[in-house]
This record gives sequence, C-alpha cells and structure tokens, in this order.
Amino acid sequence: MKLHSTLTQQYQTVTAYDKDSVELNAIRYNYSLVVLPEVAPTAWPVSRFEDLSKEHFAQLEATQPDVIILGTGPKQRFVHPKLISSLTEKRIGVECMDSQAACRTYNILMAEGRKVALALIMETA
Repeated sequence: MKLHSTLTQQYQTVTAYDKDSVELNAIRYNYSLVVLPEVAPTAWPVSRFEDLSKEHFAQLEATQPDVIILGTGPKQRFVHPKLISSLTEKRIGVECMDSQAACRTYNILMAEGRKVALALIMETA
C-alpha cells in the first residue's frame, strides 16, 4: 500500500489516548498538558478538575488561540463561567468534553488549520 504524507505530520497530533495517558506524535504523556499545533506540548499544573482556577485559564489565554478544547477526563464536565470570563471577553471559545472526544476534536480542528489549544486534565490521586 502506498502511503501519502499529510500536512499534519509537522504538527502536534494526538496519535493515541487511554484513561492514563495521551500519545502525541508517538510520544506518551501521563500528566496534564497543553497542546498547540506548532509548539511542543507543555505541562499544565492541574491534577484534578475541581482544582481548576482562573490562573490555569490565564496560561491558556497567553497562547492566544481561537478556541480551547478542554479534555475533562473520562466524563464531560463543565467549568464555571467565572473561571473563563476573561477568555469569553476576548472571544476565545472554550469547549468542554471528555478527553477522548477532546483529542479527536483537536485533531480535526488542527488539520483544518484552526488556531486551537488542547488542554487535557490527567487526574492523579
């Protein structure tokens, strides 16, 4: 079978996901992180959904995305609007979904050339 290269090969692409980790370009991560298409992933200091604060979203705002895809773990959970009010004022969308859906959505938006940030919460005990 002949394989064709795609434009997404130069970007951070989610290549696998399970309940304990995410794989980006075949490199596995088992901690919360922020993923942008053209930048190496960075650790995100969130160990539990309940610990999210305005400061965590300020870190995401600094990346200046059009939309933030928030992976909330194995189930979909929604952040309180006051935590993302600064993003809303700047017309930066925040979409909350379970982490598997977040990974799929990020890949689609990234492949479309959208300025997207993926913020994944990998909960630790």
